Amino acid sequence: MSSTEAGPVTGTKDKDYNIIWFVEACLSNALRLETYIADAEREGDTQLADFFRRAQGESRKGAEQGKELLAARLK
Repeated sequence: MSSTEAGPVTGTKDKDYNIIWFVEACLSNALRLETYIADAEREGDTQLADFFRRAQGESRKGAEQGKELLAARLK
């Protein structure tokens, strides 16, 4: 793990960049899970589809919380 701030390279403080990364990862995961849900439904596996739907909901929730936190910190 690096002990130096990468902000001079990215133009964004590490802590802000980390929140941005987290939001992007959550949103990307929600999109990916849409494919997994469709795959499970195509196979008639409602238990797995429901599992992926719950996971997708948690990813959306994480993204929303991250966006709120980032917005409050960038004011």
